[in-house]
Amino acid sequence: MSKSIHNSVWLKGFKQDYKAVFVDSWSAYTGAILLVIIMAALMGSGLFWGVFGGIKLWGDYLNNTIGLGSVLGIKIQLESPLMHRISLLDITLVMGAFSAALLSRQFHINRAPPLEYIWAIAGGTLMGIGAVLAGGCTTGGFFVPLLFSSASGWAMWAGLLVGAVIGLKLLLWTMENITWGCTPPAYKPGRFKKWYPWFGVMVAVFILFWAINWWNSDEDKKIVRALLVVAGFAIGFVLHRSRFCLSRVFREPFMTAEGEMTKALILAVALGAPVGALLIFNGTIDPYLTVPARFWLGSLLGGLIFGIGMVFAGGCASGSLWRVGEGHLKLVVSVIFFAWSGSTAGAIFSKFGLLKPDFDIDFLDGIAEITGIGYQAYMPDLLGGWGFTLLLTYLMLAIWYIFIRYNESTSKFTVF
Repeated sequence: MSKSIHNSVWLKGFKQDYKAVFVDSWSAYTGAILLVIIMAALMGSGLFWGVFGGIKLWGDYLNNTIGLGSVLGIKIQLESPLMHRISLLDITLVMGAFSAALLSRQFHINRAPPLEYIWAIAGGTLMGIGAVLAGGCTTGGFFVPLLFSSASGWAMWAGLLVGAVIGLKLLLWTMENITWGCTPPAYKPGRFKKWYPWFGVMVAVFILFWAINWWNSDEDKKIVRALLVVAGFAIGFVLHRSRFCLSRVFREPFMTAEGEMTKALILAVALGAPVGALLIFNGTIDPYLTVPARFWLGSLLGGLIFGIGMVFAGGCASGSLWRVGEGHLKLVVSVIFFAWSGSTAGAIFSKFGLLKPDFDIDFLDGIAEITGIGYQAYMPDLLGGWGFTLLLTYLMLAIWYIFIRYNESTSKFTVF
Protein backbone atom coordinates (compact mmCIF):
# COMPACT_ATOMS: atom_id res chain seq x y z
CA MET A 1 0.00 0.00 0.00
CA SER A 2 1.43 3.39 -0.99
CA LYS A 3 1.99 6.06 1.63
CA SER A 4 -0.69 8.34 0.14
CA ILE A 5 -3.31 5.56 0.18
CA HIS A 6 -2.30 4.61 3.73
CA ASN A 7 -2.75 8.23 4.91
CA SER A 8 -6.09 8.46 3.10
CA VAL A 9 -7.41 5.32 4.84
CA TRP A 10 -6.20 6.55 8.24
CA LEU A 11 -7.78 9.97 7.70
CA LYS A 12 -11.07 8.39 6.60
CA GLY A 13 -11.18 6.31 9.78
CA PHE A 14 -10.51 9.40 11.88
CA LYS A 15 -13.38 11.24 10.17
CA GLN A 16 -15.71 8.30 10.79
CA ASP A 17 -14.90 8.33 14.51
CA TYR A 18 -15.30 12.11 14.67
CA LYS A 19 -18.70 11.82 13.00
CA ALA A 20 -19.82 9.09 15.42
CA VAL A 21 -18.88 11.15 18.49
CA PHE A 22 -19.39 14.78 17.49
CA VAL A 23 -21.90 14.75 14.61
CA ASP A 24 -24.28 11.81 14.95
CA SER A 25 -26.74 12.23 17.81
CA TRP A 26 -26.15 10.09 20.89
CA SER A 27 -29.00 7.97 22.18
CA ALA A 28 -31.18 9.39 24.92
CA TYR A 29 -30.05 6.52 27.16
CA THR A 30 -26.41 7.49 26.71
CA GLY A 31 -27.31 11.05 27.64
CA ALA A 32 -29.22 9.91 30.72
CA ILE A 33 -26.34 7.76 31.98
CA LEU A 34 -23.76 10.51 31.42
CA LEU A 35 -25.98 13.05 33.19
CA VAL A 36 -26.24 10.77 36.22
CA ILE A 37 -22.44 10.42 36.28
CA ILE A 38 -21.96 14.21 36.16
CA MET A 39 -24.63 14.76 38.81
CA ALA A 40 -23.05 12.08 41.02
CA ALA A 41 -19.71 13.88 40.73
CA LEU A 42 -21.40 17.12 41.79
CA MET A 43 -23.22 15.44 44.67
CA GLY A 44 -19.99 13.76 45.77
CA SER A 45 -18.55 17.26 46.13
CA GLY A 46 -21.53 18.45 48.17
CA LEU A 47 -23.08 20.27 45.19
CA PHE A 48 -26.10 19.71 42.97
CA TRP A 49 -27.44 20.64 39.53
CA GLY A 50 -29.98 23.41 39.29
CA VAL A 51 -31.21 25.77 36.57
CA PHE A 52 -34.00 28.08 37.73
CA GLY A 53 -32.05 29.81 40.49
CA GLY A 54 -29.60 31.21 37.97
CA ILE A 55 -32.28 32.23 35.48
CA LYS A 56 -34.20 33.98 38.26
CA LEU A 57 -31.04 35.93 39.16
CA TRP A 58 -30.85 37.11 35.54
CA GLY A 59 -34.48 38.21 35.90
CA ASP A 60 -33.62 40.16 39.06
CA TYR A 61 -30.92 42.01 37.12
CA LEU A 62 -33.42 42.67 34.32
CA ASN A 63 -36.05 44.04 36.71
CA ASN A 64 -33.47 46.32 38.34
CA THR A 65 -32.37 47.52 34.90
CA ILE A 66 -35.89 48.44 33.76
CA GLY A 67 -36.74 50.08 37.09
CA LEU A 68 -39.12 47.48 38.52
CA GLY A 69 -36.69 46.15 41.10
CA SER A 70 -37.44 48.84 43.72
CA VAL A 71 -41.19 48.40 43.23
CA LEU A 72 -40.94 44.64 43.64
CA GLY A 73 -38.56 44.83 46.58
CA ILE A 74 -35.61 43.21 44.78
CA LYS A 75 -32.30 44.11 46.40
CA ILE A 76 -29.98 46.33 44.42
CA GLN A 77 -26.75 44.52 45.23
CA LEU A 78 -27.04 41.13 43.59
CA GLU A 79 -24.49 38.34 43.43
CA SER A 80 -22.37 38.27 40.30
CA PRO A 81 -23.79 35.89 37.65
CA LEU A 82 -20.33 34.29 37.43
CA MET A 83 -20.14 33.73 41.21
CA HIS A 84 -23.73 32.56 41.74
CA ARG A 85 -23.55 28.75 41.65
CA ILE A 86 -26.63 28.04 39.56
CA SER A 87 -26.12 31.02 37.23
CA LEU A 88 -22.57 29.81 36.56
CA LEU A 89 -23.91 26.34 35.75
CA ASP A 90 -26.45 27.90 33.36
CA ILE A 91 -23.86 30.04 31.57
CA THR A 92 -21.43 27.17 31.11
CA LEU A 93 -24.30 24.86 30.08
CA VAL A 94 -25.05 27.21 27.17
CA MET A 95 -21.35 27.27 26.31
CA GLY A 96 -21.20 23.45 26.37
CA ALA A 97 -24.15 23.23 24.00
CA PHE A 98 -22.62 25.96 21.82
CA SER A 99 -19.35 24.06 21.58
CA ALA A 100 -21.16 20.80 20.73
CA ALA A 101 -23.29 22.55 18.10
CA LEU A 102 -20.19 24.04 16.49
CA LEU A 103 -18.29 20.74 16.53
CA SER A 104 -21.21 19.02 14.80
CA ARG A 105 -21.76 21.98 12.43
CA GLN A 106 -25.34 22.13 13.73
CA PHE A 107 -25.13 25.67 15.03
CA HIS A 108 -27.48 27.93 13.12
CA ILE A 109 -29.24 31.22 13.89
CA ASN A 110 -32.71 29.72 13.72
CA ARG A 111 -35.43 32.31 13.15
CA ALA A 112 -38.92 31.07 13.97
CA PRO A 113 -42.24 32.16 12.39
CA PRO A 114 -43.68 35.33 14.02
CA LEU A 115 -46.40 33.43 15.90
CA GLU A 116 -43.78 31.26 17.59
CA TYR A 117 -42.33 34.31 19.36
CA ILE A 118 -45.72 35.00 20.92
CA TRP A 119 -45.82 31.42 22.14
CA ALA A 120 -42.27 31.89 23.47
CA ILE A 121 -43.38 34.91 25.49
CA ALA A 122 -46.45 33.10 26.85
CA GLY A 123 -44.58 29.87 27.51
CA GLY A 124 -41.61 31.53 29.18
CA THR A 125 -43.91 33.60 31.40
CA LEU A 126 -45.86 30.53 32.52
CA MET A 127 -42.65 28.60 33.18
CA GLY A 128 -41.41 31.38 35.43
CA ILE A 129 -44.61 31.38 37.48
CA GLY A 130 -44.67 27.58 37.66
CA ALA A 131 -41.03 27.34 38.72
CA VAL A 132 -41.56 29.83 41.56
CA LEU A 133 -44.56 27.88 42.85
CA ALA A 134 -42.79 24.51 42.55
CA GLY A 135 -39.51 25.73 44.00
CA GLY A 136 -37.67 24.89 40.78
CA CYS A 137 -38.06 23.95 37.13
CA THR A 138 -38.11 20.43 35.70
CA THR A 139 -34.51 20.12 36.94
CA GLY A 140 -34.62 21.61 40.45
CA GLY A 141 -38.29 20.96 41.17
CA PHE A 142 -38.66 17.49 39.65
CA PHE A 143 -35.51 15.64 38.53
CA VAL A 144 -33.06 16.52 41.31
CA PRO A 145 -35.65 16.15 44.12
CA LEU A 146 -36.37 12.61 42.89
CA LEU A 147 -32.67 11.78 43.20
CA PHE A 148 -32.78 13.19 46.73
CA SER A 149 -35.95 11.27 47.64
CA SER A 150 -38.25 14.25 47.92
CA ALA A 151 -41.99 13.74 47.57
CA SER A 152 -42.23 17.20 46.00
CA GLY A 153 -40.57 15.75 42.90
CA TRP A 154 -43.43 13.30 42.45
CA ALA A 155 -46.02 16.01 43.11
CA MET A 156 -44.49 18.16 40.39
CA TRP A 157 -44.36 15.08 38.14
CA ALA A 158 -48.14 14.75 38.42
CA GLY A 159 -48.61 18.43 37.65
CA LEU A 160 -46.27 18.27 34.66
CA LEU A 161 -48.19 15.34 33.18
CA VAL A 162 -51.51 17.17 33.39
CA GLY A 163 -49.94 20.43 32.24
CA ALA A 164 -48.38 18.79 29.18
CA VAL A 165 -51.77 17.38 28.12
CA ILE A 166 -53.52 20.73 28.61
CA GLY A 167 -50.71 22.52 26.80
CA LEU A 168 -50.87 20.17 23.83
CA LYS A 169 -54.66 20.53 23.58
CA LEU A 170 -54.33 24.32 23.64
CA LEU A 171 -51.54 24.22 21.07
CA LEU A 172 -53.63 21.97 18.83
CA TRP A 173 -56.50 24.45 19.05
CA THR A 174 -54.21 27.31 18.00
CA MET A 175 -52.91 25.28 15.05
CA GLU A 176 -56.47 24.69 13.87
CA ASN A 177 -57.73 28.24 14.39
CA ILE A 178 -54.80 30.65 13.95
CA THR A 179 -53.15 31.02 10.56
CA TRP A 180 -51.33 34.34 11.05
CA GLY A 181 -47.57 34.29 11.43
CA CYS A 182 -47.02 30.62 10.63
CA THR A 183 -44.68 31.05 7.66
CA PRO A 184 -41.04 30.49 8.63
CA PRO A 185 -38.38 32.96 7.42
CA ALA A 186 -36.10 31.90 4.59
CA TYR A 187 -33.17 29.72 5.60
CA LYS A 188 -29.77 31.42 5.51
CA PRO A 189 -26.77 29.08 5.75
CA GLY A 190 -23.85 30.06 7.94
CA ARG A 191 -20.99 31.75 6.11
CA PHE A 192 -18.22 30.13 8.17
CA LYS A 193 -19.74 26.69 8.61
CA LYS A 194 -16.60 24.84 7.51
CA TRP A 195 -14.73 26.51 10.37
CA TYR A 196 -17.34 25.72 13.04
CA PRO A 197 -15.49 22.68 14.48
CA TRP A 198 -12.40 24.82 15.11
CA PHE A 199 -14.55 27.44 16.85
CA GLY A 200 -16.04 24.63 18.96
CA VAL A 201 -12.56 23.50 20.01
CA MET A 202 -11.69 27.09 20.93
CA VAL A 203 -14.75 27.29 23.22
CA ALA A 204 -13.74 24.02 24.92
CA VAL A 205 -10.15 25.22 25.37
CA PHE A 206 -11.43 28.50 26.85
CA ILE A 207 -13.53 26.55 29.38
CA LEU A 208 -10.51 24.42 30.28
CA PHE A 209 -8.29 27.45 30.91
CA TRP A 210 -11.08 29.14 32.87
CA ALA A 211 -11.50 26.12 35.14
CA ILE A 212 -7.72 25.68 35.63
CA ASN A 213 -7.28 29.36 36.44
CA TRP A 214 -9.97 29.27 39.12
CA TRP A 215 -8.77 25.92 40.46
CA ASN A 216 -5.32 27.40 41.05
CA SER A 217 -6.80 30.49 42.68
CA ASP A 218 -6.22 31.34 46.33
CA GLU A 219 -9.95 31.96 46.77
CA ASP A 220 -11.92 28.98 48.09
CA LYS A 221 -15.05 30.25 46.34
CA LYS A 222 -13.37 30.16 42.93
CA ILE A 223 -11.87 26.73 43.57
CA VAL A 224 -15.34 25.28 44.19
CA ARG A 225 -16.72 27.05 41.15
CA ALA A 226 -13.98 25.65 38.93
CA LEU A 227 -15.77 22.31 39.29
CA LEU A 228 -19.06 23.98 38.34
CA VAL A 229 -17.50 25.45 35.20
CA VAL A 230 -16.48 21.97 34.02
CA ALA A 231 -19.74 20.34 35.15
CA GLY A 232 -21.96 22.95 33.49
CA PHE A 233 -20.03 22.68 30.22
CA ALA A 234 -20.24 18.88 30.33
CA ILE A 235 -23.99 18.97 31.03
CA GLY A 236 -24.62 21.32 28.10
CA PHE A 237 -22.46 19.20 25.82
CA VAL A 238 -24.28 15.99 26.78
CA LEU A 239 -27.72 17.59 26.52
CA HIS A 240 -27.02 18.78 23.00
CA ARG A 241 -25.38 15.58 21.75
CA SER A 242 -28.20 13.39 23.11
CA ARG A 243 -30.97 15.94 22.43
CA PHE A 244 -32.01 15.30 26.03
CA CYS A 245 -34.87 17.55 27.10
CA LEU A 246 -37.19 17.10 30.06
CA SER A 247 -40.05 18.77 28.20
CA ARG A 248 -39.89 15.93 25.67
CA VAL A 249 -40.18 13.47 28.56
CA PHE A 250 -43.68 14.74 29.28
CA ARG A 251 -44.72 16.05 25.88
CA GLU A 252 -43.86 13.37 23.34
CA PRO A 253 -45.83 10.41 24.79
CA PHE A 254 -49.02 12.49 24.46
CA MET A 255 -48.05 14.07 21.13
CA THR A 256 -46.58 11.21 19.09
CA ALA A 257 -46.66 8.23 21.51
CA GLU A 258 -42.84 8.17 21.28
CA GLY A 259 -41.43 7.24 24.69
CA GLU A 260 -37.66 6.88 24.31
CA MET A 261 -36.87 10.15 26.12
CA THR A 262 -39.25 9.26 28.93
CA LYS A 263 -37.73 5.81 29.35
CA ALA A 264 -34.26 7.38 29.38
CA LEU A 265 -35.35 9.68 32.21
CA ILE A 266 -36.80 6.71 34.10
CA LEU A 267 -33.43 4.98 33.71
CA ALA A 268 -31.64 8.10 35.00
CA VAL A 269 -33.79 8.23 38.14
CA ALA A 270 -33.44 4.48 38.67
CA LEU A 271 -29.64 4.81 38.54
CA GLY A 272 -29.39 8.10 40.39
CA ALA A 273 -31.75 7.47 43.33
CA PRO A 274 -29.54 4.88 45.07
CA VAL A 275 -26.47 7.03 44.41
CA GLY A 276 -28.20 9.96 46.08
CA ALA A 277 -29.30 7.73 48.95
CA LEU A 278 -25.74 6.50 49.51
CA LEU A 279 -24.26 10.01 49.50
CA ILE A 280 -26.95 11.28 51.87
CA PHE A 281 -26.54 8.27 54.16
CA ASN A 282 -22.78 8.90 54.36
CA GLY A 283 -23.35 12.57 55.15
CA THR A 284 -21.72 13.79 51.93
CA ILE A 285 -24.60 16.12 51.10
CA ASP A 286 -27.53 17.57 53.01
CA PRO A 287 -30.74 16.58 51.20
CA TYR A 288 -32.68 19.49 52.67
CA LEU A 289 -30.57 21.84 50.54
CA THR A 290 -32.38 20.51 47.48
CA VAL A 291 -35.80 19.59 48.89
CA PRO A 292 -38.12 22.52 48.08
CA ALA A 293 -40.65 23.54 50.70
CA ARG A 294 -43.51 23.14 48.24
CA PHE A 295 -45.13 19.76 48.93
CA TRP A 296 -47.75 19.29 47.86
CA LEU A 297 -49.74 22.31 46.66
CA GLY A 298 -46.86 24.37 45.30
CA SER A 299 -45.25 21.44 43.51
CA LEU A 300 -48.49 20.21 41.95
CA LEU A 301 -49.82 23.61 40.87
CA GLY A 302 -46.37 24.80 39.79
CA GLY A 303 -45.86 21.66 37.74
CA LEU A 304 -49.20 22.11 36.00
CA ILE A 305 -48.47 25.73 35.04
CA PHE A 306 -44.89 24.93 34.06
CA GLY A 307 -46.11 21.98 31.97
CA ILE A 308 -48.41 24.20 29.92
CA GLY A 309 -45.68 26.79 29.50
CA MET A 310 -42.97 24.42 28.33
CA VAL A 311 -45.22 23.07 25.56
CA PHE A 312 -45.68 26.56 24.13
CA ALA A 313 -42.08 27.60 24.76
CA GLY A 314 -40.74 24.50 23.01
CA GLY A 315 -38.47 23.43 25.83
CA CYS A 316 -38.04 23.19 29.58
CA ALA A 317 -35.45 25.27 31.45
CA SER A 318 -32.36 23.20 30.61
CA GLY A 319 -33.77 22.33 27.18
CA SER A 320 -34.29 26.00 26.41
CA LEU A 321 -30.74 26.85 27.44
CA TRP A 322 -29.04 24.22 25.31
CA ARG A 323 -31.19 25.22 22.34
CA VAL A 324 -30.07 28.82 22.89
CA GLY A 325 -26.53 27.48 22.54
CA GLU A 326 -27.63 25.89 19.27
CA GLY A 327 -28.87 29.24 17.94
CA HIS A 328 -32.68 29.16 18.38
CA LEU A 329 -33.93 32.75 18.66
CA LYS A 330 -37.37 31.62 19.85
CA LEU A 331 -35.75 30.03 22.90
CA VAL A 332 -33.76 33.21 23.55
CA VAL A 333 -37.08 35.05 23.85
CA SER A 334 -38.47 32.24 25.99
CA VAL A 335 -35.53 32.38 28.41
CA ILE A 336 -35.77 36.19 28.71
CA PHE A 337 -39.43 36.02 29.70
CA PHE A 338 -38.80 32.97 31.87
CA ALA A 339 -36.21 34.99 33.79
CA TRP A 340 -38.35 38.11 34.02
CA SER A 341 -41.47 36.19 35.04
CA GLY A 342 -39.60 34.11 37.62
CA SER A 343 -38.13 37.21 39.22
CA THR A 344 -41.43 39.13 39.16
CA ALA A 345 -43.62 36.24 40.35
CA GLY A 346 -41.13 35.39 43.10
CA ALA A 347 -41.18 38.96 44.37
CA ILE A 348 -44.99 39.23 44.24
CA PHE A 349 -45.56 35.88 45.95
CA SER A 350 -43.03 36.86 48.61
CA LYS A 351 -44.92 40.10 49.27
CA PHE A 352 -48.02 38.02 50.00
CA GLY A 353 -46.02 35.82 52.37
CA LEU A 354 -46.46 32.63 50.32
CA LEU A 355 -42.73 31.91 50.14
CA LYS A 356 -41.68 33.12 53.57
CA PRO A 357 -39.93 30.20 55.29
CA ASP A 358 -40.92 28.99 58.73
CA PHE A 359 -39.52 26.01 60.59
CA ASP A 360 -41.07 23.11 62.47
CA ILE A 361 -38.43 21.77 64.85
CA ASP A 362 -40.75 18.95 65.96
CA PHE A 363 -41.35 17.67 62.43
CA LEU A 364 -40.60 13.93 62.68
CA ASP A 365 -37.84 14.69 65.21
CA GLY A 366 -36.13 16.92 62.66
CA ILE A 367 -36.35 20.41 61.26
CA ALA A 368 -38.49 21.08 58.19
CA GLU A 369 -38.93 24.34 56.31
CA ILE A 370 -42.55 25.33 55.76
CA THR A 371 -44.01 27.96 53.43
CA GLY A 372 -47.53 29.09 52.57
CA ILE A 373 -47.74 26.55 49.73
CA GLY A 374 -46.02 23.48 51.15
CA TYR A 375 -43.26 21.98 53.24
CA GLN A 376 -40.06 20.00 52.80
CA ALA A 377 -41.25 16.42 52.27
CA TYR A 378 -38.20 14.18 52.66
CA MET A 379 -39.40 10.65 52.01
CA PRO A 380 -36.99 8.71 54.30
CA ASP A 381 -38.30 10.78 57.21
CA LEU A 382 -41.91 10.41 56.13
CA LEU A 383 -41.69 6.65 55.43
CA GLY A 384 -39.41 5.69 58.28
CA GLY A 385 -36.27 4.80 56.36
CA TRP A 386 -34.62 4.09 53.03
CA GLY A 387 -36.18 0.68 52.43
CA PHE A 388 -39.72 1.91 51.88
CA THR A 389 -38.44 5.05 50.16
CA LEU A 390 -36.53 3.20 47.44
CA LEU A 391 -39.29 0.61 47.12
CA LEU A 392 -41.88 3.33 46.50
CA THR A 393 -39.54 5.13 44.08
CA TYR A 394 -39.02 2.03 41.95
CA LEU A 395 -42.72 1.16 42.12
CA MET A 396 -43.61 4.61 40.76
CA LEU A 397 -40.97 4.29 38.04
CA ALA A 398 -42.31 0.86 37.06
CA ILE A 399 -45.88 2.17 36.80
CA TRP A 400 -44.68 5.09 34.69
CA TYR A 401 -42.68 2.78 32.42
CA ILE A 402 -45.65 0.42 31.93
CA PHE A 403 -47.88 3.37 31.02
CA ILE A 404 -45.33 4.69 28.50
CA ARG A 405 -44.69 1.26 26.99
CA TYR A 406 -48.44 0.63 26.64
CA ASN A 407 -48.98 4.00 25.00
CA GLU A 408 -46.09 3.40 22.57
CA SER A 409 -47.84 0.24 21.39
CA THR A 410 -51.40 1.58 21.27
CA SER A 411 -51.17 5.42 20.95
CA LYS A 412 -54.26 5.42 23.15
CA PHE A 413 -53.33 8.52 25.13
CA THR A 414 -52.05 10.73 22.33
CA VAL A 415 -53.64 14.15 22.00
CA PHE A 416 -52.78 14.81 18.33
